[in-house]
Amino acid sequence: MVLASAAAVLLLREVVATVFFAMTVAYVLGPVRRRLRRRGLSRRLSAAAASLVAFLAVGLLTVPFALVLVIRLDEVIGFLESIPESITLTVHGFEHTVVTAEVTEVLVGWLVTVGTAVASAAPVLLIKLVLFAFVVYGLLYHESRTRRAVLALVPPGHRDLVEALHERASRTLYGLYVVQAATGVATFGLALPVFVAFGYPSPIALATLAGVLQFIPVLGPSVLIAGLTGYELMLGDGMRAVGILVIGGLAIAATPDVLIRPRLAAETAALPSTLYFIGFVGGVLTVGAIGIIAGPLVVAMVAELATRLSDELNMIRVNEEREGGGGAVGVGEANVPDSDGEEANVPDSDGDDPVG
Repeated sequence: MVLASAAAVLLLREVVATVFFAMTVAYVLGPVRRRLRRRGLSRRLSAAAASLVAFLAVGLLTVPFALVLVIRLDEVIGFLESIPESITLTVHGFEHTVVTAEVTEVLVGWLVTVGTAVASAAPVLLIKLVLFAFVVYGLLYHESRTRRAVLALVPPGHRDLVEALHERASRTLYGLYVVQAATGVATFGLALPVFVAFGYPSPIALATLAGVLQFIPVLGPSVLIAGLTGYELMLGDGMRAVGILVIGGLAIAATPDVLIRPRLAAETAALPSTLYFIGFVGGVLTVGAIGIIAGPLVVAMVAELATRLSDELNMIRVNEEREGGGGAVGVGEANVPDSDGEEANVPDSDGDDPVG
C-alpha cells in the first residue's frame, strides 16, 4: 500500500497540489453542504451548490489577478520605468546618490517573465480549476463514506484523538480560508479608493495586490505601502510620501487587522501569530505555493498532538521520594503541610483538582 501510494504521488505530482487544495476546501465547505441538506436539498444538489461556491470563490480570487498581470502589464512596467535612474539624498549636508536603474530593470524583467508564464500556462490553470471543482464535489458528495473509511483505519481507543485533530483542522482551515479571504476582499475594497485618490496607475492591480498580500502573515499589505512610500521619496515628493504612508497605513494596512479580522476570527481559535508565521514560511520554502495552507495546517496538527500528549502525561502518577515515606504524586499536584504539620495534596495554582 505504501509503495502504491508513493507511485501514485510520483505519477500525479503535477496535480497533487490541486488535489490537496481541493481536499482542504471541501473540509471547510462540509458544514455548508450539511446546512443545505437540512434545508431540503438532495445530497447531489447540496454537494453541487457547495462546489459551485468553491469554484466561484477561487475564480474571483485568482482570475482577476492573472488578468491584471497580463492585460495591464504595460502600465505596471511604465509605472516602474517612470522612476528616475538615480536619486540624490541629502541628510545634514551629506549627499548620497542611489542608482535605481538596475533595480528597475530587474523588476521589469521579472514582471515580463511572470506575465509570459501566466499567459502560457492559462490552459493548464483552467484544467486544474476544473479538476479542483470535480474533486471538491466528489468529496462533498461522499462525505459520510469518506469519514467512515478514515475512522475504520483508526483503532477504537484512539478515535477521540482523530476527533480532536478533526476539530483543530476545521478551525485552522476556517481561519486560513474564510477569515483570510474575507479580510483580503475587505482590504481590496479599502485600498481601491485610496489608490484612485492618489492617482496611481492601475489602481485595481495595486488593490488586488494589497488583498493578496493579506495572506502573508505579519507583513501583509504593509510591504506595498512601504514600497509606494519609497517610490514617492524617489520622485522627491515628500508630501505624497507622508500621505500614502499615513492614509494607506491606516486604511489599508491597519484597519483590516484591527477592526475586520478580529471580528471574523472570533468564530474560530486561530493559531498564534508566531506559529502561523513558522508554518507559512516553512511550508512555502518546502513545498512551494501550496505551503501557504499546508504549513500552518501541519503546525496546527503538531500543536494539537502536543497538547493531547501533555494532557495524557499529566494524568500519569509520578513516584517521588519524600521525607517520612514514599508515595505517588500526580503531575500538577503540590505538597504543602496541612494544619497538623503533615504534607497534603492540594490543587495547584490553576485551581484544578489533583490528578489521580
